[in-house]
Amino acid sequence: MEKQILHIDVNNAFLSWTAVERLKRGEKIDIRNIPSIVGGDESKRRGIVVAKSNIAKQFGIKTAEPIYQARKKCPSLQVFEAEHEIYKKYSDKLYNLFLEYTEKVERFSIDECFLDMTGYIKKDQDIMKVAIQIKERIKKEYGFTVNIGISDDKILAKMASDFEKPDKIHTLFKSEIEEKMWNLPISELFMVGKKSIPKLEKMGIKTIGDLAKTDPFVLTKKFGKYGALIWNYANGKSNEEINYIIEKPKGIGHSITLPYDISNLEELEEELVKITEKVCYRLRKQNMLASSINVHLKNKDFKSYSHQRKLPYRTDETKVIIENAKILLKELYTGDEIRLIGSRVDGLVNKEEMQLSLFDSSVNKKSVMLDKTIDSLKNKYGYNIINKGIELK
Repeated sequence: MEKQILHIDVNNAFLSWTAVERLKRGEKIDIRNIPSIVGGDESKRRGIVVAKSNIAKQFGIKTAEPIYQARKKCPSLQVFEAEHEIYKKYSDKLYNLFLEYTEKVERFSIDECFLDMTGYIKKDQDIMKVAIQIKERIKKEYGFTVNIGISDDKILAKMASDFEKPDKIHTLFKSEIEEKMWNLPISELFMVGKKSIPKLEKMGIKTIGDLAKTDPFVLTKKFGKYGALIWNYANGKSNEEINYIIEKPKGIGHSITLPYDISNLEELEEELVKITEKVCYRLRKQNMLASSINVHLKNKDFKSYSHQRKLPYRTDETKVIIENAKILLKELYTGDEIRLIGSRVDGLVNKEEMQLSLFDSSVNKKSVMLDKTIDSLKNKYGYNIINKGIELK
């Protein structure tokens, strides 16, 4: 079976994540739309530019240059300190989203992952449709954009994601190498560093195509194993595997910013049912059971409050979890105008460890069979095949 690989890279990750978080806290200005940077401690001489907005880039500001030098280029520059806990939070959100599509996810860095989709594409879909769905979900659910590279080779997928940015999807299959990659300058090839470029150019190698057509023996003699490596990359012959470790989540949650502020309990319940149903679906996909449910609200003034309760038993039953989520909502809601609602299950355990069966007294057999039927339909035809939340009596 031909491999189907995605490489997903967050566009300007640290600045984007800082911007999204500030907007969530109630800031009115999106720092992606002003001259801004994320940097180290400006009070120290070591403070450097870690990430920059596109507008800051137009002033000639470069990554890794001292902040004081960047300010000389743009006196109106806004500087924001890096928030690594926030970046880890968004990185984890992405990782958990990717696990909805394949178990084979490699964290290549904090802001990029490889996904091995081989054997995970449904019959009525193709790799491009899946990539579009992932890209649009990230934009809608998290508020930032990504580039996605598609290929039958890991390194080519990474190369493809570096083509035109932002918010783009590109393919680079082995059959497309000559057309899409060989005309690029040698500096664009993965693993070709600044020190290697002048050495390669002295050999008359200025493009990736030049490197691909060079005798590999000559390259090996000049650079050793590194020469063979970059020759293989230039010819799309990496054959590298996705290095993944299946990580079980500690909790599974989902939240949405409502299209308008809601001050009606019944409307809030409808939204809560939808998102909690999705949480339960993901819980069963992970083959895990939850011990508690948490409901989170944020009002129009960005005041947040949440409440948690233990479930009557460890479960993945949609009906049981939603019933308890609705109890929490009634306890929490005070009549505010709500802009965001979320639910989360915690205290997760592997289902196999509990050795549950349909004969256990705590399990509602009809509820379990209904969940299985609905999950089967969603897996086959897509999550939104059944959109209406479950009506609880």
